[in-house]
Amino acid sequence: MIIKLTVDRFENDQAVLKTADNETIIWPKNKLPAAATEGGSLLFVISDNPKEEKTSRELAREILSEILNPDQQ
Repeated sequence: MIIKLTVDRFENDQAVLKTADNETIIWPKNKLPAAATEGGSLLFVISDNPKEEKTSRELAREILSEILNPDQQ
């Protein structure tokens, strides 16, 4: 999913971003491109990451197994 955002304004260290349907997103200014300016357009890409999710689940299982079954080490 790609979301087009407009930099509405900067407030201290935050950027106020607006979507096409006028929703507001507050985002850390230091996480934007250095050239971002008020009125400028940004594209945010949102996607899932199944490989990362699988890795996180496996790590969580390993940690829980170590906690719940300490004698099986």
